[in-house]
Amino acid sequence: MNALRPVSPTYVEETRFGFWFLQSHVWQHHVLRVAINDLVRLTGSPLPQAPVLLDAGCGQGRSFGLLNAAFAPVRMIGLDADPHSLECSRRESERLGLDVELIASDCASIDLPDASVDLLFCHQTLHHLVEQERALAEFWRVLKPGGRLLLAESTKYYIDTWVIRWLFRHPMHVQRSAEQYLDMLRDQGFQFDDASVSYPYLWWSRAKDFGLLERWGLMRPKPVGQRDETLLNVVARKP
Repeated sequence: MNALRPVSPTYVEETRFGFWFLQSHVWQHHVLRVAINDLVRLTGSPLPQAPVLLDAGCGQGRSFGLLNAAFAPVRMIGLDADPHSLECSRRESERLGLDVELIASDCASIDLPDASVDLLFCHQTLHHLVEQERALAEFWRVLKPGGRLLLAESTKYYIDTWVIRWLFRHPMHVQRSAEQYLDMLRDQGFQFDDASVSYPYLWWSRAKDFGLLERWGLMRPKPVGQRDETLLNVVARKP
């Protein structure tokens, strides 16, 4: 069993295995890269030129190179509450030759001015947060009118599986379904349509069999609307 790191009042930190996994090839190429590519596809209308981009919950900075290539920000900011992760982010930005501003802060209290960000990238972070509504209100506050929230999340149907409970750690009482996350966005005031939402059904998010039965031709995946969605990607606009 992994040794557990201290619990913050506002978020639950990774286990040692989780911290290692976030440095892995699987995370970089099969989770992070795939999510960013899908979010780019979902953006629809043209995004701001030379945007200010905030990576909320940047972890170890493995997103920096991918985000720079996808959105060409004039200013990139990485935010995380874990000092060890931020040190890893600093080293990653130096390795990539990118000038990334790093902020030691929780998502529920972001040390940035109102309406200062064009794009806010939040990848697999909300399900770690105890105060999800407060974090979403902060995202709304720092985004400019017309700014976009690029959200990629795992739902309770993935977080509450045996393999994830065994290897990782999360605040289980706040986990939401895909539709509940979308409702939370609407309640905050964010706007999006069906073309801005996707429900990736990736092998690693199906912890019961990792999609093996489908690959072996023993069963067919259920279509959207007939299954418990494990992943949600959405590009939401602040009007």
